[in-house]
Amino acid sequence: MQTQVVQAKPSTNAFSDFIQFWQDIRAIAGPYWYPTKPGERAFSDVIRAWGMLILLILLIFSLVAATTYNSFIHRYLIDVIIQEKDYSKFTYTISFYAVGLVLITLLVGFTKFIRKQISLDWYQWLDNHILNKYLNNRAYYKINFKADIDNPDQRLSQEIEPITSSALSFSATLLEKALEMVTFLIVVWSISQQIAVALLIYTIIGNFIAVSLNRELIKINQAELESKADYSYCLTHVRNHAESIAFFQGEKQELNIIQRRFTILIKNIKEKINWERNQAIFNRGYRGTIEFLTLLVLAPLFIRGEIDFGQIGQATTACYFFAGALEELIAEFGVSGRFSSYVQRLSDFSDALEAVAKQPENVGTIKTIEENYFAFENVTLQTPNYEQVIVENLSLAVQPGEGLLIVGPSGRGKSSMLRAIAGLWNAGTGRLVRPPLKEVLFLPQRPYIILGTLREQLLYPKTNRQLTDAELKEVLQQVNLQNLLSRVDGFDTEVPWENILSLGEQQRLAFARLLVTNPRFTILDEATSALDLKNEGNLYQQLQETKTTFISVGHRESLFNYHHWVLELSQDSSWQLMTVQDYRNQQTINIQSTPNNESQSQSQILTETITSEGLSHKVISELTNYSISTIRSKASKGDSITTRDGLTYRYDKNPSVLKWLRV
Repeated sequence: MQTQVVQAKPSTNAFSDFIQFWQDIRAIAGPYWYPTKPGERAFSDVIRAWGMLILLILLIFSLVAATTYNSFIHRYLIDVIIQEKDYSKFTYTISFYAVGLVLITLLVGFTKFIRKQISLDWYQWLDNHILNKYLNNRAYYKINFKADIDNPDQRLSQEIEPITSSALSFSATLLEKALEMVTFLIVVWSISQQIAVALLIYTIIGNFIAVSLNRELIKINQAELESKADYSYCLTHVRNHAESIAFFQGEKQELNIIQRRFTILIKNIKEKINWERNQAIFNRGYRGTIEFLTLLVLAPLFIRGEIDFGQIGQATTACYFFAGALEELIAEFGVSGRFSSYVQRLSDFSDALEAVAKQPENVGTIKTIEENYFAFENVTLQTPNYEQVIVENLSLAVQPGEGLLIVGPSGRGKSSMLRAIAGLWNAGTGRLVRPPLKEVLFLPQRPYIILGTLREQLLYPKTNRQLTDAELKEVLQQVNLQNLLSRVDGFDTEVPWENILSLGEQQRLAFARLLVTNPRFTILDEATSALDLKNEGNLYQQLQETKTTFISVGHRESLFNYHHWVLELSQDSSWQLMTVQDYRNQQTINIQSTPNNESQSQSQILTETITSEGLSHKVISELTNYSISTIRSKASKGDSITTRDGLTYRYDKNPSVLKWLRV
């Protein structure tokens, strides 16, 4: 999918940004923590998630309590060492202090473990939730028509996990550090109210500055995410189109494109580095000021004998923990800038998937009926945006076992007809009758090559089908791919098939799937365009032998030999349906009845496509299954003849020629 560099949405004000942020959070977190739709989540899973969250909260409270308790033990320990100098009290007290340290260490470890486990469970559910949306009702296909949603693959693979991990990290840190700040502020208050008040005021001012810095970081992170996605996409684009680039020798141009996108990425990274520099200066200065003010106030009190040394130690430790908690909290606000960018992009992506999966309202759609045959009943097909009519008032039916060939000028909507059959496009009016899609096999011009083994390639899309190696070898023989096994170690070897198979081999592999699946209905979109006429004839003859009903799109005249009907689409959205023979006769009449003012031009075109060597009736009979009398009859009528090798001849009645000339 082609990407566009979309700039971050301009911010209006802090309040509206905050409201939008929480709306996005509710949209993402709501179905996991507060499921409201039936069947959205199992009740036992919800209880387990909430149980682990409550356990995490209890662990955080226990950790803060243990840390506070140890600060008092530490204060008493200092007094015992410096003032009382009692060794027995020292050993008794330090044992409690050691137990406190061990408890704090265990609580820190279990807190991080539970937090990461909750994050992992949430990530697993959220990824499945978004993937279901992505693959539901062909949203993954329709999303490509929305230019404002770029790089869906990156949003799925790289931007979901940071949301859950950042959300749990931020929430747990916010709770833990807020509790620490309140607790140690109370401790400081019990020692010096002046320091406590100063800390409180200082905290309020610092948070205002942190919020301001964070708003700028959100914009920087948004731009960085998009520039990374675009840079990654252009590298993937080069890999996917390596052969075409090599043919065009377009390395220099591709390098320019890559460097242009990389320059944008570097610019965004530099902006973030500058922001992080300012944040580091602010954080260190903020914390250093707290430590400086603490000593500035407490030292005179100790000198005057108003407090003991243990209180200085406890107050200093409390201020140290307070400053550390505040620094971590401000750092988490910084991280939340990237978190909010991920949340916004995932929320936009999720909303877009829901939008494209819904049926449009107040617009015409083609009604689909499932029956055991193909039919169009007064169908008018339009492009998905309803801007162009492809075909108007089409009515036809394809009976079981018959073949329909769709022809027409390039870009006239032949492949769009197949998209309508598959249900990919339904903009328009009328009724489309078709079999259930599970009974239809689609063969596109460029076959879909899955990531898997040769066995899985052949069995796709019904990979649970059981076929022996001998049966699969016979299928490969039928499509002239018998040498394929000599290039791999067996049917269960996984290699990059799309890179090692030519387009012609891929098309024959797709026909092998057809022979394995043996569907009742087949749709072919120029499925033999990369094959020679001999291989094409072999595959279509086997297709006819399966008695399947098939619809083909193609330009080759050789395809007429394998179909019963021709549907021709015209530039003005009109159409005509006729038998193959009638269509050939009409084409011949059109050539012969070309107006005089166009005859010279038509003659020049024919001259360019005719060989100088003519064939007799006898030679033509040997190249076809027609008798001499039938060939003479066709010659007198001006009918063309297609030989077994797919070549078409027309009889020239000019007395000086009287030969069959190849067109």
